[in-house]
Amino acid sequence: MTPFNETQPIFVQIRQRIAAMILSEAAKEGEALPSVRSIAADLSVNPLTVTRAYESLVNLGVVESRRGMGMFVATGGRDKLLAHERETFLSEEWPRIRTQIEALGLNIESLLKGEQK
Repeated sequence: MTPFNETQPIFVQIRQRIAAMILSEAAKEGEALPSVRSIAADLSVNPLTVTRAYESLVNLGVVESRRGMGMFVATGGRDKLLAHERETFLSEEWPRIRTQIEALGLNIESLLKGEQK
């Protein structure tokens, strides 16, 4: 796995990695996700950090905890995650990106076509 960056908390980066697995359907609805202990060992982090990442996905209804069995992708979890990620992008990231595009004098239509000007 890629190393962590220092711009975000580690639990957020772990959450993003789990979310990417769900969005790409590497982990499908109803399937078990890697255990807290295995992720913690693989990434050399405290298990509580991994638990915090999973809890944020449980709170969104994307992941469910099955007592004694582990974490699983919830039914409809991918759709909920996709809706949440889209909303977050449009409300938080896109305005900042659009402002930067305009400040640099770039043309949005040209960028969407893959042109440099």
